[in-house]
Amino acid sequence: DLDRARGSTAAKVLGDNAWFVGMDVADESQVAVGVAEVLGQFGRLDALVCNAAIADPHNTTLESLSLAHWNRVLAVNLGGPMLLAKHCAPYLRAHCGAIVNLASTRAAQSEPDTEAYAASKGGLLALTHALAVSLGPEIRVNAVSPGWIDARDPSQRRAEPLTESDHAQHPAGRVGTVEDVAAMVAWLLSKNSGFVTGQEFVVDGGMTKKMIYR
Repeated sequence: DLDRARGSTAAKVLGDNAWFVGMDVADESQVAVGVAEVLGQFGRLDALVCNAAIADPHNTTLESLSLAHWNRVLAVNLGGPMLLAKHCAPYLRAHCGAIVNLASTRAAQSEPDTEAYAASKGGLLALTHALAVSLGPEIRVNAVSPGWIDARDPSQRRAEPLTESDHAQHPAGRVGTVEDVAAMVAWLLSKNSGFVTGQEFVVDGGMTKKMIYR
């Protein structure tokens, strides 16, 4: 993550087993240094979760979308996971590790003016199955595509609570939480998913399967 202050604070909250490494995942030299730092701290690498992204899908209209912004979004959201996989693979292979890429349901459905973000997440799904074939059988690679996840902090949720209508859009009866996504990621990193690779797992409470006309 580029936010070193918040990243360091989060690591302290998580405790002794957490270690923050700041980097721009689109910069290969920073990725190489970051991976080396992790190995220096822990001595081995068992899992890689690619969650860093330029996450605001609404940037601008197509007519106003600059090539520089397009390239930056793809460099971070798609190039970053490729670079991390490239530099982590030798160490993951030694311990039969696993990779999980965080994609999005926006790879399959869109709102207006989300071209760069949607393209990056669609590409990430393709990268996932390509890596699974290239790195298997020692390394498993899967993707998680979250839908509507309420990732706001508690103060934001209190100030602007979700509505019954928000929850009703989901067959599961509610908007998703970060814990829903984390549970799927944890399963994909565990030995319980040892026969699963190259797949996309949609965590959206069924929202993309429900036809909504209003």
